[in-house]
Amino acid sequence: MSELFEPLLRPYDEKRRAELVAAFMAVEHAAAPIPEVRFPALREPALRRTVERMLELSGRTLIRTSAAHWISGHSDEVREALGADPEVALSVAERAVLTLVLIHAVAIPRAEGRLTDDSWLSPFPAPLEELRRRSQLTITELESALRRLRAAGLVGPVKAGSDEASGGYVPGPQFHRLTEAARRRLQEELILAAGPDSPLAAAIRARRRGARKG
Repeated sequence: MSELFEPLLRPYDEKRRAELVAAFMAVEHAAAPIPEVRFPALREPALRRTVERMLELSGRTLIRTSAAHWISGHSDEVREALGADPEVALSVAERAVLTLVLIHAVAIPRAEGRLTDDSWLSPFPAPLEELRRRSQLTITELESALRRLRAAGLVGPVKAGSDEASGGYVPGPQFHRLTEAARRRLQEELILAAGPDSPLAAAIRARRRGARKG
C-alpha cells in the first residue's frame, strides 16, 4: 500500500502521512460512516482531497453521508462495470429478495410516515414470514439468497425476541456506501418494482427512453 500511495504522500511530513493513512483505512473498513471529528485528514479539505485521490487509485470514492460523516464506496464507473459482470452481479433470486426487503423495511414505512430520514437504513425489519409469502422462491432458494445477501452486507437479520423464525431483515451496512447517483438509481428501481403502473414509474421509464435515444 505504501508504494501505491507514495506519490500522494510524499509532500507530507510523517505526522500528516500517518493521519492520511488512518483516515483511508477508517473509511474503507468501518461498518458505519466515520465522524470527521475523529480524523484530521477528514476534517481538513486539503487533506480530505488527498484521501479522495488515494481512494481513486483503486476505483473507490469518498462519500459524505451527513454533514460531518464519511465513508468510502465504489465509484459510479466501477459500480456500473461490476453490475454488468455476471460473475459479480446479484442473481435474479438475490435481487428479488433484496427488493422485497427494501419494500417492506424502507418503502412501506416511509409511505406510512414512520421513516422520515432520507436513508436506506431502517429500524423496521421486513418480516421473514412476509418474505416467504411474497416470494415465488422455494424456502431453500429464499434462505440461500438471504445467506448470500447477508455475506455481502446487503441485508442484516433482526430477531423478534427469542423466536428467530418470527424475525426479519433490514438493509445492511453496504447501503451506507452508495454514491448520490447510486442512491437515485436505487430509488427509481424501487419505485418501478413497488408501483410499476404508477405515474412516477411511467415518468422514470419515459426519461430513460429519452436518455437512450439521446
